[in-house]
Amino acid sequence: MSVISRVRNATKFDKARWVIICSSDTLLIVAALGFVQLYVGWQEGWPWPLAVTAAGLLLVFIVLSLRPFRIATRGGKRPTAILAVTGVIVLLLSVVPVFWAIATWLGLVAAFARKTTVIALSVASIVAVNLYVTLANSFLPELALVQVLITALTVGGTWANLRLWHLTKEAHEGQEALSRLAVSEERLRFARDLNDLLGQSLTDIAARTSHAEQTLRSGQEAAAAEMFEVRDLARQSLREVRNVVQNYRAIDLDEVLASVRAVLEAADVRCTVRAEISSLSPETRTLLATVVREGATNVLKHSKAERCTITIQDGVLEMSNDGVNGPVGEHAPNGLAGLAQRVRAAGGTLEAEPTREGRYVLRAAVPA
Repeated sequence: MSVISRVRNATKFDKARWVIICSSDTLLIVAALGFVQLYVGWQEGWPWPLAVTAAGLLLVFIVLSLRPFRIATRGGKRPTAILAVTGVIVLLLSVVPVFWAIATWLGLVAAFARKTTVIALSVASIVAVNLYVTLANSFLPELALVQVLITALTVGGTWANLRLWHLTKEAHEGQEALSRLAVSEERLRFARDLNDLLGQSLTDIAARTSHAEQTLRSGQEAAAAEMFEVRDLARQSLREVRNVVQNYRAIDLDEVLASVRAVLEAADVRCTVRAEISSLSPETRTLLATVVREGATNVLKHSKAERCTITIQDGVLEMSNDGVNGPVGEHAPNGLAGLAQRVRAAGGTLEAEPTREGRYVLRAAVPA
């Protein structure tokens, strides 16, 4: 898979993670300033083997520094080996002296250590560097100020990126929970309908059967009449159950459109609804409402959509989103495939497929 295709098919969560990681990588610019110092030192008379060796160590340090924050975003264990090796490199470079890598190393440690520990290490490094410079030459206030600033930048930047990552992760988990909640609410609605329907029907059948048992003692004809009533009740209950299972009970299309829009917007999917439904029959409204609910469930569960458009005109529903790229698997029998059969039984058609423009369109046309 090419890089462009990978980026195009990535979820919003993955894209947010990449942005945060790239933001963290920019903090390595502080360590890269060491190359400038080495070049200046070489120009001023440093032995070239020393400058080249220090540059090589600095390059290894920067490459290794790319790993810890990525490990932190994945929830991995603290990379003790990487932190130890980069720490040794920082000590070797400080002897040269190249102090720029110290702040970057503190930023690496900040992703895994306690804040108090990081603050203590930061203060100790600032004191040690300035003491070293003072003993070697004289105290340089500008050096102390620069070191404080870059240390605050790298450590604070790491903490800020980690906080942003945790907020992004919580938002993503909340969106997934919202999708599961939408499915659960639909299942609860279906269970509630069945409970209301079967509770009364089975109670009536039990009462009729009990009465038939009592009547049997006095006469078979009366008992047979009661059992015929039980049979009729059972058939009626079966028809009603089938109607519930097939969602033929009346559904308010206006309420469904409003609910679907609210759920999609809450899941960070921009939803536009344009519906002309005043002339539609109750049966058509119910059928289109069922299609809209199934389409919204699929957007939440199976797509990476950022925009969704729902239009209804003259009995034709079109529901499109920009969250599906490439081929799509077969429709589930209890999902769109089952809806397609219902729509065809009502004299209409239902199609769902990706378009060349990079959108996924669900289209249902039923008699108005």
